[in-house]
Amino acid sequence: MKKIEAIIRKSKFRVVKEALHEVGVNFFSYWDVTGIGNEKEGHVYRGITYSTSDIQRRYLSIVVNDDFEEATIQAILGSAGTGEVGDGKIFVSDVTECYRIRTGEKGGETLK
Repeated sequence: MKKIEAIIRKSKFRVVKEALHEVGVNFFSYWDVTGIGNEKEGHVYRGITYSTSDIQRRYLSIVVNDDFEEATIQAILGSAGTGEVGDGKIFVSDVTECYRIRTGEKGGETLK
């Protein structure tokens, strides 16, 4: 099993959620987060300079069986990108075990 964590633009959340549903990822958790990026200059909008050092993003946490790893990553990459600085990051790590609390089952079947 793999844990896929993605930090994406909040404006792309709906599109990413739909792309994940299309590939069969129907459950994941998410949070609104604030991060600090590499861009140091402010943006000017209607004569007012806004700081871009604190960036509002959405953090997704998804656990999938190994055979869903690549499809999940490709769904995020294909739907979250704009080609601009600040599109986000994806992190992948191993999950050694998973338990369904209701039944006590363990293993990859608990993700279905």
